[in-house]
Amino acid sequence: QVKLVQSGGGSVQAGGSRRLSCAVSGYNLRYFNMAWFRQAPGKEREGVAAIDRDGSTSYADSVKGRFTISKDSAKNTLYLQMNNLKPEDSAMYYCAADPTRPRWTEEGEYKYWGQGTQVTVSS
Repeated sequence: QVKLVQSGGGSVQAGGSRRLSCAVSGYNLRYFNMAWFRQAPGKEREGVAAIDRDGSTSYADSVKGRFTISKDSAKNTLYLQMNNLKPEDSAMYYCAADPTRPRWTEEGEYKYWGQGTQVTVSS
């Protein structure tokens, strides 16, 4: 049974940093294509960043240069390093995984999801 367990959310002031983690169990992370999504109140869930099985990364324009997605195959864990956070980054963040090659911004194409973790950025 595949399980994604997230940690690392919380409150931070604008300009600060936060790292989210997504621990994968039941499957080897190196065979997953993985992504981070976020959803703010009243808004649709949107893709933030993705990393392919071969390590290629993609980012939403709104986070380029501030967020970094990475993975540690030895720890079977996905990360999202968020720097220079802005109030508009406040949202519930979700990690997602799929063994096929989804269009990275399409949430419906990811089979497995983490439970979500809240990030709140105050000005």
